[in-house]
Amino acid sequence: MSNIIHLNVPNQRQSDSDRQAALIASFAQHRRFGDDVFWLKENAELLNILECTDARPGADALAPHQGFYDQVEKRMGFFPQYYRFLLSICLDLEDLGLGGTKGAALAHWVNVQGLAEAELSDLQRAEARRLLARRDVRALEWDTGLTERLHRFINRSETFAMPNKKAAYELTHIVFYLSEYGRRDPQLDAAAITSLEYSGILAYLDQNADLLAEICVALRYAGQTPSQIWEDWLERETHRFDVGAGPQVSPQDDYHEYFVCSWLMAQNGRGGFVKPAQFDRMSFQRATPYVGPLRDMSEAMFKLEEKRSDDWDAMRPHVQNALTEIGHDILAEAEESSEKFASFFAGFARTGLQAGMLQ
Repeated sequence: MSNIIHLNVPNQRQSDSDRQAALIASFAQHRRFGDDVFWLKENAELLNILECTDARPGADALAPHQGFYDQVEKRMGFFPQYYRFLLSICLDLEDLGLGGTKGAALAHWVNVQGLAEAELSDLQRAEARRLLARRDVRALEWDTGLTERLHRFINRSETFAMPNKKAAYELTHIVFYLSEYGRRDPQLDAAAITSLEYSGILAYLDQNADLLAEICVALRYAGQTPSQIWEDWLERETHRFDVGAGPQVSPQDDYHEYFVCSWLMAQNGRGGFVKPAQFDRMSFQRATPYVGPLRDMSEAMFKLEEKRSDDWDAMRPHVQNALTEIGHDILAEAEESSEKFASFFAGFARTGLQAGMLQ
């Protein structure tokens, strides 16, 4: 007999505060343990979402993290390579209501130790700078070109007209850091908004709820209203998650998709963490999505070779003929979701790249 409990209880039976407390306890105490880096990642993500959506669960709900908070200096001293996770969790616990003032001292220590100086990527430097600034510690002041380089990357819209999940996730996180998670205007140029829209079209064509939810949050942090087609679909996907609880459930699940979809719903006023939660080990399984048409579209365009064009009106029938009925419907929705679809497709076709290479 299975010990897995499926939580199909009507949402209204559990308050928002009770769901938040149960989620905090589950991730702090029941899914992973010790100094597992995945424990750090999961808890940093959950607490960050709660903090930047103005949830204030209070000290009682945060009590499962008291032991971590009491020992955070020792962990930081022995695991400085995880300083961003450790500092993020510490700061969020304080700001969510646990109490304590260790965050300022830790931020100062991180700066004195020069841990941010060891970061190779601009994205990680931007995250470190944002974390330390939460306690008024000015880091990386020597790197006067960091913000400019971040804007240069996200302003290159042609990067985001081609499937590249790594670049798309970096795009969203840059907007998160520049906006201080919605607290200030990230001052995005029109080209960066286009980059977000192109990435959103690709994510929708791929039926990638995880990435599309981050893109919609980033658009909202930039003062934009995402496509209703995208947000309606993400809301439906969030409600379709299956949440299980019990000792046998696996932490190898779709928790991150549930997190970011819930983050978006909190951001756009549609709810937040809507599924019932328990003070137990939980797993989050996304309902099997339809296969998006992105791969079939790419293959169809590649096979056209020299007949390939960047004109969407000319290419539409060739692409549609390569799709399933469901793929055809998703493509039609993607086209309707953005007025920039035709310009997106011009980049997706990559005709200019091929022509330049053959000259």
